[in-house]
Amino acid sequence: MATGCLATSFDFEVRYVRLKSNGIGKGSQRESMGEQNRELWLIRHGETEWSAAGRHTGRTDIPLTESGRCQAEALAERLAGSPFALVLSSPLVRAFETCRLAGFGDVALVTDDLEEWNYGEYEGRMTADIRRQVPGWTIWTKDPPGGETADEVAARARNVITRAEASEGTVALFGHAHMLRVLAACWLALRPDAGRFFALGTASISVLGYERETRAIMTWNQDWRLFRRDAICSSP
Repeated sequence: MATGCLATSFDFEVRYVRLKSNGIGKGSQRESMGEQNRELWLIRHGETEWSAAGRHTGRTDIPLTESGRCQAEALAERLAGSPFALVLSSPLVRAFETCRLAGFGDVALVTDDLEEWNYGEYEGRMTADIRRQVPGWTIWTKDPPGGETADEVAARARNVITRAEASEGTVALFGHAHMLRVLAACWLALRPDAGRFFALGTASISVLGYERETRAIMTWNQDWRLFRRDAICSSP
């Protein structure tokens, strides 16, 4: 079981969560200075056959579906002109192709720390199937046999946060649902299993930042369909 994202465990009150529909995209700025001006934009990859089916997709390199590619192109409309100081991407094709179609393939740096949770023996399986063997199982309550522990995923998330904090501005992270949810928990100094509270859809944008000196969620799970100006993309 997880012991926490920090060296010492403690109860942490999330003081500030603000959802906003108009705070992402061209011209979005925050009037603050230094560390408080830093934001981490978490961008989940577009749809794949396995994500649409609800299968646990860890290290299996599944490509985007046509719908997933369309979702990534919708992200490009929304992210156009965003002045990212650093763009990091998981090396897995579904994440990097989303990054490329969103317009950042030429500047993105690949890091294994953004890879999805290694599900071990549960790779490719659905939760309902796993629960026939382990009643009530979720990735948040019991580590997958032969895969990563929640603490190991959190350690990678902390590496990404440290790298982002060393940058001189806003950072974009192209990755995967469970990994980015753990990263959000770590940002808030919560245990990694608190990621269960942060649902994350395909091709969504979320923003982590600061309210004064307090780390906060600025936007969460903003759906790609809000970005699309036409109806050519089918719903996931």
